[in-house]
Amino acid sequence: MFPIDPSRAKVLLAACGLMVAGMAMATAESESGKLDVAVADAAKAVMQQYKIPGLAIALTVDGRQHFYNFGVASKDTQAKVSSDTLFELGSISKTLTATLATLAQVNGQLSLNDHPGKYLPQLKGSAFDQVTLMNLGTHTAGGFPLQVPDAVQNTEQLMEYLQAWQPQYPAGSKRTYANPSIGMLGMITATAMHMPFAQAMEQHLLPKLGLSNTWLNVPASKMSAYAQGYDKQDQPIRLQGGVLGAEAYGLKSSARDMLHFVEANMAMTPVEPPIKQALAQTHAGYFKVGAMTQALVWEQYPYPVPLETLLDGNSNKMVYETQPAQAISPPLAPQPNTWINKTGSTNGFGGYVAFVPEKKTGIVILANRNYPNEARVKLAYGILSGL
Repeated sequence: MFPIDPSRAKVLLAACGLMVAGMAMATAESESGKLDVAVADAAKAVMQQYKIPGLAIALTVDGRQHFYNFGVASKDTQAKVSSDTLFELGSISKTLTATLATLAQVNGQLSLNDHPGKYLPQLKGSAFDQVTLMNLGTHTAGGFPLQVPDAVQNTEQLMEYLQAWQPQYPAGSKRTYANPSIGMLGMITATAMHMPFAQAMEQHLLPKLGLSNTWLNVPASKMSAYAQGYDKQDQPIRLQGGVLGAEAYGLKSSARDMLHFVEANMAMTPVEPPIKQALAQTHAGYFKVGAMTQALVWEQYPYPVPLETLLDGNSNKMVYETQPAQAISPPLAPQPNTWINKTGSTNGFGGYVAFVPEKKTGIVILANRNYPNEARVKLAYGILSGL
């Protein structure tokens, strides 16, 4: 063997290191390029099939964020969709209402085991007072209609409606997806916090989550970023609100903000300890509904999960039909190896959020048209399965 000059050896090692790093970077860029093409192809196919004007997709994969934007936020202005375009979240808003409730619980302002009459004395002793806040947050209160009845136009009429309400099923025995249920969880939470719901959400929760572009009431300065929604007749439409609308489906947000929310749910971004606890509490499993575990608003499945299972869990029958529910006692602690998801729609918008905490992987899909949940789930599943 021949002696090697130490200085030359260092140069050779450095060169080898650079070669390896270069190869790794080239491989990463190649994989990223494949991902970009796959996402674009899948997104454009869905947009064409369902005549979606604009679509925003955001991915988080092992701490790296990827943003993809397609089409226009408005067909009139031809403004392009960006990662900061505001979309109506619809029922994805419920996940933030749930987080507000668990934050109030962490702060000792309420307990999910409490009954509504503790906070709304006018309902004390009613059938509605027999359910718990946990029942409200898991759609197991006993059978509400999907929407607040049209005859209910203000809070006074809402209280009259709830005073007369009678359950169709014993609390905790069946799941009936309902806006009034989650809406009342939001109202009660705000009452427990001694402030209006909008103030509790926009001044106390959203800033602590780092969501600087998420709104119940879009300010004038942000209206230019608010996408125009389109209904089934391709006519422009936006959310008009209604009783419990803010609490159940009223938020508007961007792909960038919602991806930040997804990462916060997976403990990938620093938040204050009470917020971290509140987010984790929304992942506790309370009921089994078929293959789905009903957490606090979030819907969960052991991972890996077949596509057919997700399609069944996000189908119309889960939204419009009552399903048997089996209580999990004690509640199931948050499970890292779980597919957690939520769909959301308004008349002019459709969204989907899904993430797997153990994989540190998540996706946000927002569109300015309401299109089938099946297509949203397939799009997300195809993208995440290809990573």
